[in-house]
Amino acid sequence: MAPVSRNPFTAPGKQSRGLWRALAEVSGGAVLMLLNQLILLNQAPFGGIQLLLAAVALALLAVRRRFPTMSLLGISVVVGLLPAAGLAAAVAAYTTAEHLVAPRRRGAVLLGSTVLATLACAAFAPGLGLRSHSFGLALGAVLAATTLMVPGLLGTSGGQEVRLLRALRERAAAAEAAHRLADSESRIHERSRIAAEMHDLIGHRLSLVSLHTGGLEMALQKESPELRDEAALVRRAAADAMRELREVLGVLGPLGRDTGTDALTDTTGTRSDVEALAEESRSGGIPVDLTWDGPDLNDRAAQVRRAVHRVVRESLTNVHRYAAGARVTVVVAHTDNRVDVLVRNGLPPVAPEAETGLGSGRGLVGLRERVALLGGILEAGPTPTGGFVVTAQIPAQPEKGASPAQSDPGASLAAAGAPPRESSSEPSSEHSPAGVQRRAVNALRGLLGLMGVGVMMMCGLLLVAQAFPGPDLRNHEPPRIGMSRTMLEAAGYWDSALARAAATGREPAHPESVTSCMYSYSLEDLTPPTEFVEYDPDHLRITRYCFRGDTLATIDRFTVPMVSRTPPWESP
Repeated sequence: MAPVSRNPFTAPGKQSRGLWRALAEVSGGAVLMLLNQLILLNQAPFGGIQLLLAAVALALLAVRRRFPTMSLLGISVVVGLLPAAGLAAAVAAYTTAEHLVAPRRRGAVLLGSTVLATLACAAFAPGLGLRSHSFGLALGAVLAATTLMVPGLLGTSGGQEVRLLRALRERAAAAEAAHRLADSESRIHERSRIAAEMHDLIGHRLSLVSLHTGGLEMALQKESPELRDEAALVRRAAADAMRELREVLGVLGPLGRDTGTDALTDTTGTRSDVEALAEESRSGGIPVDLTWDGPDLNDRAAQVRRAVHRVVRESLTNVHRYAAGARVTVVVAHTDNRVDVLVRNGLPPVAPEAETGLGSGRGLVGLRERVALLGGILEAGPTPTGGFVVTAQIPAQPEKGASPAQSDPGASLAAAGAPPRESSSEPSSEHSPAGVQRRAVNALRGLLGLMGVGVMMMCGLLLVAQAFPGPDLRNHEPPRIGMSRTMLEAAGYWDSALARAAATGREPAHPESVTSCMYSYSLEDLTPPTEFVEYDPDHLRITRYCFRGDTLATIDRFTVPMVSRTPPWESP
């Protein structure tokens, strides 16, 4: 049995798989967050605080299986502060909803994570450069719905599917185990029945030996006293053999007697015996056509005759139970090498009930065991016309040491108590072709799901941007010294992370007593070039607004060189 994992990267009660999967997930989450930041949000790479939030999100992503509730609630707060962590949060929400079994707890966790993400985004919206609290509230609601609620609902469905499949596998495995146990019991019962029949036969022979030996003992009492003691010894040995045979048979437990012939006799399985079985069925309203090819079975072994008798009788009994009134054909073909028995019935005049409750349904298993012990083969199944056919090929001379394994290896394993072979209901190993294929399909489904979440995020951000339009730049108030930061932002001047990054190392020196600065593109760069505006594609014009406290103190305009799009070999 595999050891249960206690590391923080594996779900409780699951097998440990090491740190490689956690490292791969962290690397993939980092790539997803970077792509989300650059493509979906169209922002600059992470800054200092953003890097810290991204590291927290990746750590929570790595331990989401071990601590699903804590991971989802923590990463929901990170999403409100760092929208780029939306795809990582979607993975955590799916995993958490998949692992939580209790519906109330799962719903409470999903609802709590949604509220936390929305409130965090609304509370810190101005500090994150998201205009106002109302804009942050709308953005947080969209992020929570697309990255937490929708993946959580999908994870709930996926978890229910996994648990349902697991329950079905366990139920199928239990049904297969019960079926194997019932088959094994039927085979053991059939062997016990054979032992009882052998007791009848050998007991009859030993009784004859004891009877004749007793007569011989009385006859020799006067004529040859020395031989009388030998005859008495033989009689006592026969009696001891009878007693020991009964004791051995008693170990097998009580056995119910068969219907029909109660004991094995010299006529069991012969032509007259089979004809008697057919006549008994005719008297019960079953039309039976009997055909016997070849000589009688008087000279064959008792096991062969008894097997023929049992095949015919059990087949006719099944016709009485499940196809009453159907026409039956019985064919017995006896050759030098084997005895072929065929019992075929057609459709009954009246359809039988679904469950008759007249038999255990294990008679054919016992027949197959009996025939297999003789080295023969028994087959049974429905016919194309809706009837049923039973065919048996029984060797005329039973093979020595014949076992059921010759015809049904699985039966011998079940009868011997060997562990059963892997059934189709058991899940395949992860390293098997089926397991690899299943993992590949799951990975493809996860990738498509993340793409869907990204599309929903982009559509949600566009809707929020349309619902909260920015200020009209055509009627903006020009910036002037003494304006507050709020007035400047209301006029349409925002702090651009790209402009700040481009100005780093190339900007003029900061004036004294300046507490903070904003960087934005010049308004001319936002307007298409005309004949009245000189446009330089190799330089970017940046405007820097520096504040003393909350009051605008200086306005600096400067240009920084851009990366040349001309190859070095084409430069003048």
